[in-house]
Amino acid sequence: MFIDKAQIFIRSGKGGNGCVSFRREANVPQGGPDGGNGGRGGDIVFKADFNLRTLMDFRYKRKYEAANGEDGRGRQQYGADGEDLIILVPVGTIIKDVDTGSILADLKENGMSFVAARGGKGGRGNVFYKNSVRQAPNFAEAGGVARERTIELELKLIADIGLVGFPNVGKSSFLSVTTSANPKIANYHFTTLTPNLGVVSYYDNSFVLADIPGLIEGAAEGLGLGLDFLKHIERTKVLIHVVDVSGSEGRDPIDDFEKINAELRSYSEKLASKPMIVAANKIDLASEEQLAAFTGYIEAKGLKCLPMCAPINEGVRPVLDAAYQALLQYEAENEEEEIIIAEEPEEDPDYREVYVDVDDDGCFVVTGKQLRKIFNSTNFNDTGSLRYLYKYIESKGAIDQMLAMGLEEGDIIKVFDYEFEYIDEL
Repeated sequence: MFIDKAQIFIRSGKGGNGCVSFRREANVPQGGPDGGNGGRGGDIVFKADFNLRTLMDFRYKRKYEAANGEDGRGRQQYGADGEDLIILVPVGTIIKDVDTGSILADLKENGMSFVAARGGKGGRGNVFYKNSVRQAPNFAEAGGVARERTIELELKLIADIGLVGFPNVGKSSFLSVTTSANPKIANYHFTTLTPNLGVVSYYDNSFVLADIPGLIEGAAEGLGLGLDFLKHIERTKVLIHVVDVSGSEGRDPIDDFEKINAELRSYSEKLASKPMIVAANKIDLASEEQLAAFTGYIEAKGLKCLPMCAPINEGVRPVLDAAYQALLQYEAENEEEEIIIAEEPEEDPDYREVYVDVDDDGCFVVTGKQLRKIFNSTNFNDTGSLRYLYKYIESKGAIDQMLAMGLEEGDIIKVFDYEFEYIDEL
C-alpha cells in the first residue's frame, strides 16, 4: 500500500538530574560536595533514506520517544547521555509542525537529516554550586525538560520526468517498456492507483521516470485521485503528456489535452510552466487524419508532439530523446531549489518567560518553563536554595507584576504545587 501522509507524536529525552552528594571517606576531613552532572537527553532526528518508498511504517507506530539522560552520581560521576532516536523516512519527505503549520524541513536528498526535537540538557550537580561563600550546597539542578511536538510527514516523490494524462491513455505501458518497473496494466479506468517510479537507462546516463495516476477534470479541486497525486508531479523537471490520439475511450484528444493542462494550472502555475513533451499514443488505433489534426494543434502551441504506440515500443525512443534533451536544458537553466531546513532552537522562545495569573481562590499563580526546572532543583529544606528560587521569581519581574495586580502581605503565592505566604520586607 502506498502511504504518502502520516501524523506522529515525538518526544525528545529528558535531561538527567544533577546529583546532591558529599564526599564521605575515612581520613578525608571536610570532603565537600562531589555530586556529578546529569546526562543530556536524546534528540529526535529525521533522516532521508533512498531505500524507503512510502510512509507505511508510520501507519502502525505513531509515537516516538528518545532516551532520557541518566542522573548524575556521587564522586563527580556524570550521567550517560540519552541515545538519539533516528527516524528514517523516504527521500522527498516534508516535515511540518502540526501546531504552527510551518514547514520544518524538506529532505530532498539521500542522507539529509533534521533534528526535530532536541533533548533536555543535563542538570548540574551540587559541586558546580560550590564557592568561597557556599562551601556545602545542598541542592543540584534538575535536568532539562523533554521537547514534545506533533509532526506531519508528507511524501512528494522525487522524479526527473513525470507522466501525466487521463486514465487508460498508456502511461503505465510507457513506463513498463522504458524501465524495469512492472506496473499493473489493464484496459479499464484507474488501473494505476498509486504512483510508480522507474529508472530509465539512457546510454551512459539514467534518470527517474514517474507514472502519476490518471487525472480527471476537477482533480485540482479534489475530484478522483488527482488532488492526492498532483503534488507528486511538483518535483518533476519535465512532463510527458500522454494523450490517446485515437479517442478510443470516446473522448476528444484535443479536449483531453486542454483539460489536463487546466488542472495543472489550477493546482500550480509553476507546475503548468514546466517543459512538456506531448506523446500522441495509440497511433495503431488512430487514423492519419486524427493524428495530423492533433499534431497540428499541439505544434501550433509551440510544443513538440511525437507519435507512439507504447505497448509495441513504437516511437518510444524519440519521446525519451526529446524528454532527456528537455531535462538537460532545464537543469542548465534552473538552479537547484533551495533546501528548506528550519533549525531547531536549543530551547523554546518562551522558555525563560514567567507568567502570573490569579486562580478562583484568589491566590497568585506563577508559572514558566525555566521556573519549572528551577523549582524541581530546589531543596525546600535548604534556606539558600529557597532564596535562589525567590530571587529568580523576583528578577523576572513577577513580584512587581503581582503587586500591580493587588498583591498584599499575607496573600498566597502558588509556584506549581508549593504555596508561599507573601511578606512585605519593607
